[in-house]
Amino acid sequence: MRRSLILVFAAALALFAPARSSADDITPLGIGLEDIDYPYPVHFLDLTIEGQRLRMAYMDVSAAHPNGQSLVLLHGKNFDGEYWAQAIRVLTDHGYRVIVPDQIGFGKSSKPDIDYHFDLLAANTKALLDHLGIAHATIVGHSFGGMLAVYFARDYPQTTTRLVLENPIGLEDYRSAIEPPTLDSLFNAEMAQTAASYRTFMHAFFVGWPPEAEHSVDVFARVLHSGEYPRWAKASALTSQMIFNEPIRQEYPLLKMPVLLVIGQGDRSVFFRRYAKPQEIATLGHWPELGRKAAKDIPNAQLVEIQGSGHVPHLEQADEFNAALIKFLGARY
Repeated sequence: MRRSLILVFAAALALFAPARSSADDITPLGIGLEDIDYPYPVHFLDLTIEGQRLRMAYMDVSAAHPNGQSLVLLHGKNFDGEYWAQAIRVLTDHGYRVIVPDQIGFGKSSKPDIDYHFDLLAANTKALLDHLGIAHATIVGHSFGGMLAVYFARDYPQTTTRLVLENPIGLEDYRSAIEPPTLDSLFNAEMAQTAASYRTFMHAFFVGWPPEAEHSVDVFARVLHSGEYPRWAKASALTSQMIFNEPIRQEYPLLKMPVLLVIGQGDRSVFFRRYAKPQEIATLGHWPELGRKAAKDIPNAQLVEIQGSGHVPHLEQADEFNAALIKFLGARY
């Protein structure tokens, strides 16, 4: 009887106790994503930039039956190397060695407060390939990584055997319609983020909502609770400013290597949307049209248009994306 009364009393206390907020359930995550397991072992390349000793994270995945060819997969602005997991598996199954770096400022790599430039990130990527003894590779870039891939191909054409651009930022010059956002405004926007606002932001990139998208939101929500989140936010603001200030679209006609351009036909994303006026937004983000125009300007380009996908075809329509990639890699030029 006494035990029953105790249980009833405990239940009553629980009923009237204040509800625990969802934020209380979130385990903070360091800005190096130390608790996040990548699909393959992660290594680090030591770099010194502006007097700072930094580490660049990367995966180097070998094939069971190598064909002697290497690919570099470059991630987007709001992602890191782990979202390439399925593509890595398909490529290694076909004999390719796959290198997947987290650029400085992203993922498991260092997040320094430095003067970011695409040429710097391209040089870091070249240093990684030199470190690994890779003289030639196909460079695959998605979104922000697609913009970086074009810079890499222009800086190191002798290294770039083929180029693959998946919904690359840079198909349009945002400066033509949007006033330059200040670094303070970019940083303040990052500091004002919540898990809910970030989820809304990420939804703009997808037609559906693949598991990898929810995972990305979960990771961000945990990083948001880190004591070092301001460092993460500053690095993000600096790389956003770099995207705005360093357009590359005018260089597309100068790409001489074979180029595969993959465009998700449901993509209407505009990276600096929050800084544009409504009438300006109407002129931006027409990705199917942008892709067709770009393909005409690249001397040796193949355009693949993927239905049922937004900004990230390799997640939303993985089978179609991977099939197009494998076919392109196997073609003779």
